[in-house]
Amino acid sequence: MTLTNRKEVAKLAGVSEATVSRVLNGIGPMKESTRERVLQAAKQLNYELNAVASSFARGRSGNLGVVLPHVPKVHLFSTYYFSELLGGIGEAVHSRGYGLLLLFRDPTSVYDYVSLYRTQRVDACIILGSSAAEEEKQAVHRLADERLPFCVMDQRFDHPLLNIVAADHEQGSYDAVKHLIGKGYRRIGFLNGAPQYSNSRDRMAGYRRALLEAGIAEDDRLVYEGNYSRTSGRRAASRVHRDLGRLDAIFVGNDRMAIGLMQGLRELGCSLPDDLKIVAYDDSDAASFTEPPLTTVRVPFYEMGRLATDRLLTQLADKDKSDAPAALIREKLPTELVIRKSSGN
Repeated sequence: MTLTNRKEVAKLAGVSEATVSRVLNGIGPMKESTRERVLQAAKQLNYELNAVASSFARGRSGNLGVVLPHVPKVHLFSTYYFSELLGGIGEAVHSRGYGLLLLFRDPTSVYDYVSLYRTQRVDACIILGSSAAEEEKQAVHRLADERLPFCVMDQRFDHPLLNIVAADHEQGSYDAVKHLIGKGYRRIGFLNGAPQYSNSRDRMAGYRRALLEAGIAEDDRLVYEGNYSRTSGRRAASRVHRDLGRLDAIFVGNDRMAIGLMQGLRELGCSLPDDLKIVAYDDSDAASFTEPPLTTVRVPFYEMGRLATDRLLTQLADKDKSDAPAALIREKLPTELVIRKSSGN
C-alpha cells in the first residue's frame, strides 16, 4: 500500500506544500477557494495529517505528559495500580498518534507543572499518585487556575476547574464489607492506606457505611493503617494477630497489603481463612494466585487511564476548533466484587 504524502496533495491542488500545511493545520488567513481545493485533494488522495506533525505546526510538542511521584526503592512500574493505569494511557496515546513523556516529581516539594507547558515539553498532562499534601495541592490548584489541559487520576481536590477520573472507592469498600456482613461476620477490622489519599478516605467511608447500615458499632481498635505496600501489610500482621480474639474478618485497602498481611499471619501460625476471613481491593494479577485466593474488589484502572487520555486529547482537539471553555472531565467508574476463597465458604 502506497502512502500519500503532502507533496502529492499540493500537486493535485495546484498549491505549495506550505499552503497544504497551513490549510490542514488551520493556520493563518486563506482564500476559501484555495482551502476547498486542498481539502478536496486531501480527501481524494485519502491523506490524513499526522497528529504529531500537526502539533509541531501549531507550536506544540505532540506529547502527553504523565507525572508520577519518585519514591526511592519503590518499583512503581511493577505495581498493579501504576502499570494498569499506564497501560490504558499508552493504548489511548498510541491510537491518537501522540507521544508519551514520563516525568517524575519529588512528593516532598512543590512541582512546577506549569513550566512543562511553558517550555512546550507537553501539550497536556495526567497526574498519577497525587495526594492531599499541601505542596501537591498548591501545584495542582495552580494548574487549574491557569486553565491548562490536565487530568488528575484517582485523587480528589476541592477546586471547581479540575479534571478528575477516579473509581467509586466508597461503593467498592461498602460492597466488600457488606459481603462479609452477609456471611454472618460482625467483628470486621480494616487495614487501610495512608489518609493523605482521598481514595483511603473513600474506602473508610464505605467501610463505615456498611457497618452503620448493619447496626454494627465501629471499633477503633480494629482499624489499622498501612501505606499500600506489601511490607506495611506484613508489619500489620502482629497487631492483627494480637486482636484475633475479637476479629471475625478484615477488609484490606489493596491486594499488596493483603498479601503481606497473609504472609505475616501464616508466619505467626495462622491458618487462613479458618482463623481470619479476608477481603482485599484492586483484583491485581496476584489476587487469584494467593493461598487462599483473594476475594477482592476489581477496579478498572486500565479503563480509567484510557478514558482520561481520550477525554483529554479530545479537549485539545476541541480547543483548536473553538475558544469556548472545555467541558470538565468528571468520571467515576464502577468497581466489582470478585468472590474467592479468602472470605470463607
